[in-house]
Formats: sequence, C-alpha cells, structure tokens
Amino acid sequence: MTTGLTEQEIIRRNSLSELIKLGIDPYPPDTFQVNARATDIKTQFPNDNTLFQQVSIAGRMMSRRIMGAASFLELQDESGRIQLYIKRDDVCRGEDKMMYNTVFKKLLDIGDIIGVTGYVFITQMGEITIHVKSLKLLSKSLRVLPIVKEKEDAVFDAYTDPEQRYRQRYVDLIVNPEIREVFVKRNLLINSMRGYLNEKGYLEVETPVLQPLYGGAAARPFKTHHNTLDMTLYLRIANELYLKRLIVGGYDGVYEFSKDFRNEGMDRFHNPEFTQMELYVAYKDYEWMMDLVEEMVEKIALVLHGSTQAKVGENLIDFKRPWKRFTMFEVIRHYTGVDIDGVSEEALVSVARELNVPIDKTMAKGKIIDQIFGEKCEPFLIQPTFITDYPVEMSPLAKKHRSKQGLVERFEAICNGKELCNAFSELNDPIDQRERFESQLELGKRGDDESMLLDEDFLRALEFGMPPTAGLGIGIDRLTMIMTNSLSIQDVLFFPQMRPEKRIIG
Repeated sequence: MTTGLTEQEIIRRNSLSELIKLGIDPYPPDTFQVNARATDIKTQFPNDNTLFQQVSIAGRMMSRRIMGAASFLELQDESGRIQLYIKRDDVCRGEDKMMYNTVFKKLLDIGDIIGVTGYVFITQMGEITIHVKSLKLLSKSLRVLPIVKEKEDAVFDAYTDPEQRYRQRYVDLIVNPEIREVFVKRNLLINSMRGYLNEKGYLEVETPVLQPLYGGAAARPFKTHHNTLDMTLYLRIANELYLKRLIVGGYDGVYEFSKDFRNEGMDRFHNPEFTQMELYVAYKDYEWMMDLVEEMVEKIALVLHGSTQAKVGENLIDFKRPWKRFTMFEVIRHYTGVDIDGVSEEALVSVARELNVPIDKTMAKGKIIDQIFGEKCEPFLIQPTFITDYPVEMSPLAKKHRSKQGLVERFEAICNGKELCNAFSELNDPIDQRERFESQLELGKRGDDESMLLDEDFLRALEFGMPPTAGLGIGIDRLTMIMTNSLSIQDVLFFPQMRPEKRIIG
C-alpha cells in the first residue's frame, strides 16, 4: 500500500491503473483543439442560438450528477463554468456502452481535466448547456479538491484559510476562481502604467538583479556568492543607481518594472520579494513628478474601475486630481502638536519618548523623524496625499531644497495609511553625494544595518555630469492592493514568501 496517502487518494491511483489497463491514456500527448470558452458561450448564445453548434471546449470537471444513462456535469475553464449534458448513447457505440458505466461512472473524478465536443442548447430549466457528443480524458487528478461532497449538487468548501491558500495557490485558483480577477486587474494596472509611460516617450530598460554593491534605498540586502568570479553579490534592493547611470549616458527618460529584494520582516504590507516601477526623467524636478503621479494613478483608476474612486475596506478612496500636499513638518505638527523644525537629535529623542514612539540607539535624526511620522501621522492619511520636503538626513539621494535649509526636494504619496510611492529631485552633485554616502557609512558603524554603501562607480558616473532629474519609485503590489480592495500583499502575489511547512503530507 502506498504510504502517506488518504483513502480517497489511494482510490484515485487505483482508478488511474484501471484506466491504463483499459487502454486509456490518462495523460494523452496529443493536442485538443479548443474553439470556445464557457463565458463566451453563456454571453453570446442567448442573442444568437445558431452559434456554438460545433463547439469544442476543455476544462476541469467540478461537479457531476449521474442519472442512469444520462448525466449532467459542470465544467470549469479559465473564463468560468458551464453545464454539460452527457447521454450514454451519444458518447458510446455498441459494446462501448459498457465503457460508460466503467469509465465515466467509476473511474472519472471531480477535478479531472476533460475535453468535450458537442452543441449548445437551453434546457427546460433555462440553463445554457453543451450537449456532449464526445468526451476525452486529458489529465487525471490524483488529489481530492476541497469540496464538501462530490455527489448531487457539489458544494465547495470556502477554502478561506490564508496560509493554505497562499501555499497552494493552484488549489485556491481552482476552487475560488473569483480571485483570478485580482490578478487580471494587476496585469491591467501594469499594462496601463506601461502604456502611459510609453506614450510619454520613455524607454523601458532592464538593469542588473545581481549587484556587487546594493544601493538606492535604506534596506538590508540578500547576499549570495558567485563561484566563478569568487565574489560576493547582492540581490538588488532598488534599481535607482543603475537607472541614473543611464540618464548620465544620455537618455531623457527611462523606467523599469523591477523585482526587488529586501531582507526584512514579513507582514501584510511587506514581502521580501516585491515589484516596483522606477522612473527617471531628465530636466524635471519633484514638483513636476507629483503632477505626473497624480495623472498616471488617476488614469489607472479609470481603466480599472471606470471611475476615479475605489473602495478599500471601509474607505472610499478618490484618486481625482489634485491631491492634497503637506510638508513633513506640517503633517507632524498637525497630528502631534509638536514642531520639530530645526530641533536637534537629542531633542528629537525626547519628543519621540514623550509621544511613545519606539526608537533605539542606532537611529539618527532622519530615522527618528521617519519613525514619528510613521507612528503618529501616516495611518491617518487615507485619501491620496503628498508629503513633501523631508529633512536631509532622511534622504541621502535627494537634492537639497532650493529654498529651505536642511531639507531636500522629496515627496512620498500616502494612501490608505501607507506609502504608495517615493520620489526626489535627484541629487546630481557628485561632491555632495560622496559626503552623503560617507555619512551613511557612519550610520552603519552605529549599527544601522539599512544604511547605504559608498558606490565609487556611481560617483564616477555623476562626475561625468548628470542633468537635473526627477526620479520616482512606485510599489506595484501596494497599488494593486488598493485598486483591488485586498487587505494583504499576499493576496496580490501569486506565490508570496511563506515560512517552511512543519510537515508535508503526500
């Protein structure tokens, strides 16, 4: 007896053996020609009943009602479900009629993938149905879908346990097909963004995932080793410094949809592997970039929803331009009553403690301000809002503010209480950039494991001259969460990172 299998799985393997003995290949190698989809049939047939009279369709058998020499099945393909009507005398001839009782009734199971041909009609109950003239097994299912029962009107388990759904996304997609719409919208979102940027004339590029130095963000990297070169490499935490090199090289606008990797904690807003779109445009600044973000996200909302509004939990988010704009110090003063403009690091430590904001000794002035903002302000920013003009200590890659001492030209868009994007007027002064990198090295010595490294090649590129540039990084996963009313980042990733299973059965 095969160990580690349930009783039902053993039965299915026995059915597999019986099919092979009968000369039926449970995994046939030949092509099955499909000329229709379930949803197309159900949408178009009521308007023209001359259609689909020679239909060929394939999918997964999701329910079955056997009534002697006839049966009703429900077939599910990528688009949806449709009823099948099978009459023994139509699919079998002569002695083959015995195959109906042996194969169809006993050896086929819920979850098997089949292909059928026939014609479409409407039953007396008014249901659009395919009258099957031929049926072929295309793939035998050896595991039981999470269905409460397989006879009569099959009722599907809700299959709502998040960990189980994320680990076995393939099962989730089968039994909860409505979640496919989330990923269809994600694809539409990306294509809409790509189309918008292409219309602007910006070039989509690719930059290295494996980097000798990580940079472009404050994050801890994943480290690996290249055997041939005998050198340490890092999975990129951002692609900013490489895209800026391309601006130095003469492109006026470049963007990339990148997989980035950050060796950090996991929660419903963070996955170690995530998707980001970064854009860099020469001869522009952060004020111009704010206008672009407003316009681009508003258009995405219109494409996905036909409206600038999207429901997210209990909130109705409106992406219609213009969005509200506040400086970092303004928003902190508004929500805490404390003006931190110009205060020292020591004073900031006292402010954080008075506000019960958790900090530690590795945090310098920039991180303390960021912590205060994240704890006391960000959760209350529900409608799309730009937070601008950050302290220089928080932004080692942003240009110093043209009129406000100690600040940089940076903004973040906050929506539904979380950061949606981050953007700068990019620092293009190589001397200032070197000093900022050196300050980051000092933070590293204090124990800040998210501080940046000093990238000599990037500094060399800046020394050749980079034009004034506006840069943007926008989180695709976060934006998809908002646009699809998803509560967790795991809901918008096909295969989110999971902790190892304690025990794998079967």
